[in-house]
Amino acid sequence: MTQKIVQYFKILDTNAALFGAVLMVVAGLVFAIINTLLQSLTMQFGQASASVVFWQYLVALLFSIPWILRKISAAKTSNLSLHILRVFFAAVGVQLWVVGLSYVPIWQAIALIMTAPFFVTAGAHLVLREKVGLERWLAVGFGFLGGMIILSPWSDEFGIETLYPLAASFFWAMSSLTTKRLAWVEKPQTLTFYLLVLLTPINAILAFESGFVISEPTAIWMVVVAGILTALAQYALAKAYTVADAAYLQPFDHLKLPMNVLLGWLVFGFLPVGSMWLGSLIIIAASSYLLNAEMKRPAKVAVAAA
Repeated sequence: MTQKIVQYFKILDTNAALFGAVLMVVAGLVFAIINTLLQSLTMQFGQASASVVFWQYLVALLFSIPWILRKISAAKTSNLSLHILRVFFAAVGVQLWVVGLSYVPIWQAIALIMTAPFFVTAGAHLVLREKVGLERWLAVGFGFLGGMIILSPWSDEFGIETLYPLAASFFWAMSSLTTKRLAWVEKPQTLTFYLLVLLTPINAILAFESGFVISEPTAIWMVVVAGILTALAQYALAKAYTVADAAYLQPFDHLKLPMNVLLGWLVFGFLPVGSMWLGSLIIIAASSYLLNAEMKRPAKVAVAAA
């Protein structure tokens, strides 16, 4: 059993496409758990969204300090302006996202986030000059189509509140592109460090009006868990961008949809409409198609930052 595990990690280490895909799926699963905690905190416990975000990322920062200190060089950078820009995009996206979770079911919010890969793929081609071939465009296009089938923006139930996660998807896409640009020259721990450090003062300003109080003892523990998971998920995401192209990785981000739907149903009883299953099938098929296409290409070993 141990030998099989070692062999599996060797395959991941030498195949950038597979390694990046696995990291994106792991990050998506962890973010699904975080989303469930955040929606419970705002929708069930009635905690102010800005206060929840502040403590979530402060805990993530505190959790990361021992790890950062072991690699103190992570704080060194010559790209501070890009880090600030990336964190600005991320901060706006986080605030809009948590506000959205206090109004709409997880599955609907995630469906709107599915628009982000479209922005990322177009930006990867226009800004980062990455080669975006037909296979990638098809995978992202079908994934986007699946998200729209689930969302059904033409229905009467489509409310103005859904614009919050839609706006969040745009700002997160911009943050993802900046992350990829920084990943050319920065280590994953540096990306995670500056995200957490710079988000804290921004979130503190935004939470000042609503206060910093988390009123329920259970809610306090939920925020702590969400913060720790946030640090782990952000590192996995940053690592993924150091080993694979942004445009290639995005369709695997679609897999977070069924993960969030399942948790939303188990925890809140949110039951998606029938179109949810058709959309999910299209999304999963698009991601599987892209992975199979990439795995048939000649192996390309990526030198990832340690």
